[in-house]
Amino acid sequence: MPKLILILATQILLLTTVSSTGDYARTVNQKRLLKKEKLTHLRVYWHDIISGKNPSSIMIQPWVSNSSTAFGSISMMDNALTSDVPINSTVVGQAQGFYAGAAQRELGFLMAMTFAFKTGKYNGSTITILGRNTVFSKVREMPVVGGSGIFRFARGYVEARTKWFDQKSGDATVEYNCYVFHY
Repeated sequence: MPKLILILATQILLLTTVSSTGDYARTVNQKRLLKKEKLTHLRVYWHDIISGKNPSSIMIQPWVSNSSTAFGSISMMDNALTSDVPINSTVVGQAQGFYAGAAQRELGFLMAMTFAFKTGKYNGSTITILGRNTVFSKVREMPVVGGSGIFRFARGYVEARTKWFDQKSGDATVEYNCYVFHY
């Protein structure tokens, strides 16, 4: 009798294991990908406004007072993305996320942000950027790690170039050239 109970218990365990793992995933037929991958280049201007009554970026974790590199600071942003350098240019989306002082010996940030597009054929689509930004470098390159909408399955990179910086207020405008592979 104990041998029969052991056999039944083993079979129940095997059946339970098979049924609980069989329904949550499947391989998708690649023929469902109807479009070929394409490369899109977007040029937008990112406006980081930390001054005034209505800043688009606020520091939520100040840096250590003896640090000249902003190490340890964290700022949340909801920055306008425009079609040209002036802040009153056409807004095409928002850059939402954070940047954190991540370097001890230079001014370098970890950038984690999503460009959420609000106009034209990219309306409702996003690209997500995650990478290192050494702000005093002429050109900074960061990876595009994903996207949604038209940019589903996105991958690529962005190049950031500071176009304008006010040393007194800390406000800045940065040109982002985005090179995005997507379907």
